[in-house]
Amino acid sequence: MTTTANPALSLGPVYFLWDGPKWRDFYFRIADEAPVEHVTLGETVCSKRQHFSEPHVAEVIERLEAAGKRVTLSTLAMVTLERESRHVRDLIRDSAHPVEANDLSALGLLKGRPHSIGPLVNVYNAATARMLAARGAQNICLPPELPAASVREILAAMPGFSFELFAFGRMPLAISARCAHARSKGLTKDNCQFICGEEPDGLPLRTLDRQSFLVLNGVQTMSSSCAVLVDDLAPLAEAGLSRVRLSPQDCDMVAVARLYRAVLDGRMDGAEAIGALASVYPGVPFSNGFLHQQEGAAWVSRGRNAAMGHA
Repeated sequence: MTTTANPALSLGPVYFLWDGPKWRDFYFRIADEAPVEHVTLGETVCSKRQHFSEPHVAEVIERLEAAGKRVTLSTLAMVTLERESRHVRDLIRDSAHPVEANDLSALGLLKGRPHSIGPLVNVYNAATARMLAARGAQNICLPPELPAASVREILAAMPGFSFELFAFGRMPLAISARCAHARSKGLTKDNCQFICGEEPDGLPLRTLDRQSFLVLNGVQTMSSSCAVLVDDLAPLAEAGLSRVRLSPQDCDMVAVARLYRAVLDGRMDGAEAIGALASVYPGVPFSNGFLHQQEGAAWVSRGRNAAMGHA
């Protein structure tokens, strides 16, 4: 087994609605047990959910930093109301921590200040990445739909810059001003009763012939499959990838982080890790199709050197 370059392991924000104590305890355990170096937290999907986590943010940050984790705070992925705009302005003005932009509305406020770019901002080529870096971005998490060839081209065009790859979790595909999750329960967005909290891992959708299709998460639409790139990271690490992002799901994320860390450090084979992940997150199909220039829900196993940019 060959040890390759070792990107840092990062944890993205919780996209789902978890109640306050569950959200707090999740991050406490991440602080104490997970081999991640960077943690991005904060409400990204729906501003109505903020009051569940806000009472615990300070103690979560304190616990994470005491454990040596670097903390970044996330902005909303869609800003449609004045109170949401005010929240983003206040966050960027007052935060003592780096801020991750997940919507273009935050970029003007962040210009000239060190910040990060989240995977919900469409960075599909090196020209866009250079422009964002020139405006103050110090880390860019690339969108999960990029193929490996594009990732490698971007890395090669900006050696030494910090790029991150979305490598585990249901993929964020779209976000809307309307809430299909509430609508599916006969409710409206304005009177949603926080119904999305009933599905802490999203609401599965199926086609008329009962095939898994998508997952609803409030106003967000996600993939029904879980992106698992643990066996695809070695060539991208060799190409200069700085961080590997895990997106929290309603499963044992400490175990997920340990498996990814073991593979990145060369202590475990990727195929072995995939088998272990199937036990940690059972009943959810895995996918890596986007990375291999196929449909996102596809699963491509070994023997795909051409797709990964190798002869």
